Amino acid sequence: MTFRDWQQLSPAAAAREVHHRVRTRLAPGQQRAVVADLPDEAALADTFAQSDRGAPLGGVPYFLKDLFAVAGRPMFAGSTFLPEVRPAPPADGALVRRLRGTGAVLAGRTHLHEFAYGITGENPHYGDCEHPRFPGRTTGGSSSGSAAVVAAGIAPLALGSDTGGSVRLPAAFCGLFGFRGAPREPLIADAFPLAPSYDTAGWFTATAADLATATAALLGGTAAGRPPVGCFLALPGLDPEVAAACAAAAARLAPPADALTRSALLAAFAPAVDTYNTVVADEAWAVHRGWADRFQARYDPGVWQRLQRRQALTAAQREAAQRATAALRTAGRDFFRTYDFLVLPASPCAALAKADCTAANRGRILALTAPASIGGWPVLTVPVPLASGLSTGLQIVLPAAPSAVVPWALQHFAA
Repeated sequence: MTFRDWQQLSPAAAAREVHHRVRTRLAPGQQRAVVADLPDEAALADTFAQSDRGAPLGGVPYFLKDLFAVAGRPMFAGSTFLPEVRPAPPADGALVRRLRGTGAVLAGRTHLHEFAYGITGENPHYGDCEHPRFPGRTTGGSSSGSAAVVAAGIAPLALGSDTGGSVRLPAAFCGLFGFRGAPREPLIADAFPLAPSYDTAGWFTATAADLATATAALLGGTAAGRPPVGCFLALPGLDPEVAAACAAAAARLAPPADALTRSALLAAFAPAVDTYNTVVADEAWAVHRGWADRFQARYDPGVWQRLQRRQALTAAQREAAQRATAALRTAGRDFFRTYDFLVLPASPCAALAKADCTAANRGRILALTAPASIGGWPVLTVPVPLASGLSTGLQIVLPAAPSAVVPWALQHFAA
């Protein structure tokens, strides 16, 4: 069901449909893994009834990643203890307020990789989020529950966050359209942080038209004065099937980068994984240090291990990260003087099985997604089907948002 389909339903019918789809499209274990909070049917019907049907997203239900503030509701951010150290927010956050202004209806909240510090969608407290069409394979993360509800057809819109690929990877794995904003925008400013230098708000839809509508409603629109110009940068480390599919899909939008552009970007992107890990380690520890030791036993062991990286960082590593960040952003400024967008692969592989959620594969993923995070660039993600029935995706990297590239690019991937 698209936005328009949902908008045709009465409030009672829409609430009933959301509940029916949660019950029938997610196995009981996945309901617990995916859905953090679901109002009862009567309360949800009341919320639908209060929606401004004349607004752009009037009557459209959405699910919200449980690190954005909802007034009076405890926030767990994928953990078991966050409300013990942070009281329930007294007011809705900026993103929820913006969505209410568009007429969208908060249908529920979704789980995530604990504290958004992971890209696989695994969570030992509530369960791992699985691809709705391929059980045993991950949705990707950290916006795992949000991707799952859209991929399962439970809602046509879900909100997430993206620090190092947390919208882009689940969109690619689940065959969805996704958008990642820019760091330090108002929509992310009051969310629970992972690393504020890179944290962004983002969203998922199942169709290109719905993503165009949601992005225009949330960010505004920009008219194109001319057809935008971009190029595709093939990156190493991709599975052969993924590399071929991405190159073919990218050809709809732009030619391959010329040799000089390719060389400059590859050189700037080469240290991106180390840079990302260094910056996030410092910033994440700054968020958690007030309570981390007291709650050590209640952290996901993998998340705890990442939080401890900060202890081993050296001054030389921090200086290298600063230099690499400056070089990458300079390369980006040079690139965007000539081009309107850059196309990159969004994942090196299809959705991973649990046994393949390894540090090595995390590194392969971050090699593709970390450059845009470090650059501070918004990214549109479009799905790319694979012959196996699984999917990958393309990142369409932008210098700023809103951007006329978004509706233009989405036209090329409309069903």
